[in-house]
Amino acid sequence: MESFFWIGLANVVEPVNLAAILIGALIGMFVGAMPGLSATMAIALLLPLTYSFRPETGLALLASLYLAAMYGGSIAAILLRTPGTPAAAATVLDGYPMGQKGQAGKALGLSLTASLIGGVLSSIVLLTVAPLLGRVVLNFGPVEIFAIAVLGITIIGSLSQGSTILGLMSGAIGLLLAMVGMDLTTGTPRFSFGILELFGGIDFTVALIGLFSIPQAVRLIMQGNANQSARVSNVSDRMLPTGPEFLKMLPNSLRSSVIGIFVGLIPGTGGDTASWFAYNEAKRFSRHKAEFGTGYPAGIVAPEAANNAVVGGALIPTIALGIPGSSSTAVLLGGLMVHGILPGPSLMTDYGDVTYTLLWAVLFANVALFLVGLLFTRACVAVTKIPNRVVGPVIVVLSVIGAYAINNSVFDIGLMIAFGMLGLAFDSFRIPTPPLVIGLILGPILDTTLQQSLLIGGGQWSIFIENPISATLLAFALLSLLQATPLFGSMARLFRTRPVKGAEPAGGDVAGSRE
Repeated sequence: MESFFWIGLANVVEPVNLAAILIGALIGMFVGAMPGLSATMAIALLLPLTYSFRPETGLALLASLYLAAMYGGSIAAILLRTPGTPAAAATVLDGYPMGQKGQAGKALGLSLTASLIGGVLSSIVLLTVAPLLGRVVLNFGPVEIFAIAVLGITIIGSLSQGSTILGLMSGAIGLLLAMVGMDLTTGTPRFSFGILELFGGIDFTVALIGLFSIPQAVRLIMQGNANQSARVSNVSDRMLPTGPEFLKMLPNSLRSSVIGIFVGLIPGTGGDTASWFAYNEAKRFSRHKAEFGTGYPAGIVAPEAANNAVVGGALIPTIALGIPGSSSTAVLLGGLMVHGILPGPSLMTDYGDVTYTLLWAVLFANVALFLVGLLFTRACVAVTKIPNRVVGPVIVVLSVIGAYAINNSVFDIGLMIAFGMLGLAFDSFRIPTPPLVIGLILGPILDTTLQQSLLIGGGQWSIFIENPISATLLAFALLSLLQATPLFGSMARLFRTRPVKGAEPAGGDVAGSRE
């Protein structure tokens, strides 16, 4: 693996890959700055464009875009009082008031610097921890990999926002859709209904474009041009913090980065969870609690360091175990699949050169984000003024072009629209979409390893219990499922500790701000 480490570094410093990282940072920042758009949607739209690239180049572009969109979300949060991405929701509390005071540049500079600190720290952890986990799973066989996939499905479903039952149901629907096509072991068509185009299964990229792009476009068109009067019209003050300001923000940045890394390690959580958690901790540690929410610098630094640190944390289980840590990393796994690379525990050994290039690209993307942010953040003020009813139809057009370009198939356009309708239905009934995406990714792995395991065990299901690693992982999966039961909720309420008299509530005024 050590040789792959240096091969990855040599790959990432190639001019074409460095250019891809810079382009990804630029696109990601502009996407994040547009209210309503998300990194996941942008990655899904750009996946077809990476077909003609080498795997290393395409993944470097997508990883850089993912990271930059996290920072870009703070631009709309500070200028418009509208988070560009869900991860920037906590940034609104202090970023917008600071912008209203004529310090929008300072607020954006604090966000950019904190994002750099969080991103670099999490990249270093990613480069060191992911290979260690990769060595642990080297000896994993079909039985253990099946248990990992089961755990991934249950964790993602149970940690979804909203109803746990709905999250698990969404994951199950994803698994069912992953079964469409030829059985990988017997070659028998399943759930294809005689449609030739479905014999090869549902194209993952087509499904992603439909699920994330079409609902987003419809929401933008229906929302119209809201919040026009709340805009900060220009950025004219100094961006970068001074030396004393940097030293003052450093402890908060490091603490929030650690929070972001640990939150990212838990599959199913994301930048929005980490940013609120970090904001709350920054307020708890601060001597000036009353200043939070009035344009206080620490209230910008904490969520921005945390949500960028989540990227490296979320990629650790994604790379080492094949369990996506978030919907965006799930789409990145789709990028691997586009290039014929099967995600899973063997990723760091069978495709070590590509994997380590991706790990190094995340580190370089943080530096690229900082440089691009310094040069183009002021230009993003113009991007935030693009009307929603212009952005929405453009997304639809790009979705149609992207779906058709994958296989030059009109059928894929119809399939993409069908998944778009499914995404709209999920939104209407508040059913989370990410578990469905995880089901689509882990479904083929579950299917193949289940059949292989039963062949190894002579058809005996007890093989999953007799294997200690598999039994442990399946026990964790069962515990995750039990969280969905009313009995678990009742026990949690029974053991919940009462707040100490006179102490500040855990969420402070943050919880109230989300109402």
